[in-house]
Amino acid sequence: QVQLVESGGGLVQPGGSLRLSCAASGRFFASHTMEWYRRAPGKQRELVASITTGYRRRYGEFVEGRFTISRDNAKRTVYLEMNSLKPEDTAVYYCHAESTDLWGQGTLVTVSS
Repeated sequence: QVQLVESGGGLVQPGGSLRLSCAASGRFFASHTMEWYRRAPGKQRELVASITTGYRRRYGEFVEGRFTISRDNAKRTVYLEMNSLKPEDTAVYYCHAESTDLWGQGTLVTVSS
């Protein structure tokens, strides 16, 4: 069964860091751009970051250099390293394989003191 499984969310204080992981099953991983999205309470889903098969990265404007997306094709895993977290980063974070209907179940990130 082809699926994406996120992990690494949790509660962190403002200014803290988290590393999210998204593990993929199936051989599609290496041939697709991988993306992280988030949905905050009461807001629309927004793109956080993406990484192409050629390792070209793109970030939402709100990231402001605080996050880094990476991928390990051998492990079929995409990561999102998040630093200097702010309360407004609180959201459910989802990974997605571009041009597919494959989404993970989401992992909750809560930034609060």
